[in-house]
Amino acid sequence: MTAELFSSLSLATPELILAVGAMALLMIGVFSGERAFSTVTGLGIALLLASGAWLVLFTGDGVGFEGAFVNDSFTRFMKVLTLTGSLVALAMSVGFARREGFDRFEFPVLVILSTVGMLLMVSANDMLTLFMGLELQSFALYVVAAMSRENVRATEAGLKYFVLGALSSGMMLYGISLVYGFTGHTNFTEIATVLAGSERQLGLVFGLVFVLAGLAFKISAVPFHMWTPDVYEGAPTPITAFFAAAPKMAAMALLIRTTMGAFEPITTDWRQIIVFVAIASMVLGSFAAIGQRNFKRLMAYSSIGHMGFALVGLSAGTEAGIRGVAIYMLIYLVMTLGTFAFILGMRRGGRNIEQINDVAGLASTNPVVATIMTVMMFSLAGIPPMAGFWAKWYVFLAAINADLYALAVIGMLASVVGAFYYLRIIKIMWFDEPAGALDPLAGDLRVVLGASGAFVLFYVLIGAPIGRMAEAAAKTFF
Repeated sequence: MTAELFSSLSLATPELILAVGAMALLMIGVFSGERAFSTVTGLGIALLLASGAWLVLFTGDGVGFEGAFVNDSFTRFMKVLTLTGSLVALAMSVGFARREGFDRFEFPVLVILSTVGMLLMVSANDMLTLFMGLELQSFALYVVAAMSRENVRATEAGLKYFVLGALSSGMMLYGISLVYGFTGHTNFTEIATVLAGSERQLGLVFGLVFVLAGLAFKISAVPFHMWTPDVYEGAPTPITAFFAAAPKMAAMALLIRTTMGAFEPITTDWRQIIVFVAIASMVLGSFAAIGQRNFKRLMAYSSIGHMGFALVGLSAGTEAGIRGVAIYMLIYLVMTLGTFAFILGMRRGGRNIEQINDVAGLASTNPVVATIMTVMMFSLAGIPPMAGFWAKWYVFLAAINADLYALAVIGMLASVVGAFYYLRIIKIMWFDEPAGALDPLAGDLRVVLGASGAFVLFYVLIGAPIGRMAEAAAKTFF
């Protein structure tokens, strides 16, 4: 028993590093007072780096805690993406938080605790582990969304996210109870065994629908997207960047783990749900973003659309499809972090600006930043040879190979519609009358924006090793 416990704890060492570290940082913050923000944030970034290093260098494959926790190639791939999203978003927040007055030590502590929940989500192999990880992530995010207490919009965003998040959690828990009632198990492997050996029942399908509804809320997929534009716009920009990056990685990994693990024997049933959600997300994300004038709100609808594109790969239910989703999430993460680095740097006269028209004529005042942002917009639109094109290529190809021709065609058409609002931003930057020079970007934002632009532009040169890692991750389920 002791040996089994130590084996399980060794598999969860990255999570333990963050959990114990977060408690230590909380004590440091409490005893140091308001001046602890920079120290706690720096130590938080170090914790995320340490957790990622341990994950990559020392954590092996295995199943722990009596089958409730799993580590394999897929979990490592998605955990690295999750940790990267948290680390970069936290690093970019320091200057903004200090300027806007929400530089409190609780912020990095909550980000780390939320990341612990995300890592548990990625490794979940049981419905109870799924729910615990999801709620640990969510509780921290509810508070983080309203971290700027003096900001009425941020408080409203936090309240909306809390109310809708509680509703989605209730739906998911009801679905889990139905699945347990009809299978007698909560473990993914045992659920799959029961489903493979018997006829699936209508009540189980209802349970599946409720579980997928809860997961769809976490990735901002239609029709559970309604919180996303308001929270993205209302929350402080660094928090919006965090919302758009790390939680999406963990939730998509959990959705893949649930469908390809627990419900793999009834692929026909969940595929219909995923196809509907993918189409609705792609279409709404493409059309609703056209009329947006706020950069953060536009990125919210862009995120909804991109989650729809990623779900095209999952709809295929094949190794190529999961590989495509893994590559898509990596590229989406880089594009999102780079774009939000620019949005965080949108300041004029020491004042934050968020409207798209505020970047008019940027090419004449800062051609380097305008060029990098042009590359990012081309990539988000899926125009070759940028990384975004290859992301869509892999998921559409997987759908075509799985005979989902209509889904692939709708995705391509939605991508064409979505290209409009990305190209409009490029037009505003290069051809409109200058609205005035932006303040110089901070050093950390320049690094993130430059690295993201280089990755997106030269992805074709480094895509092969990334593809091999994604393929190894996808083989976990086959």
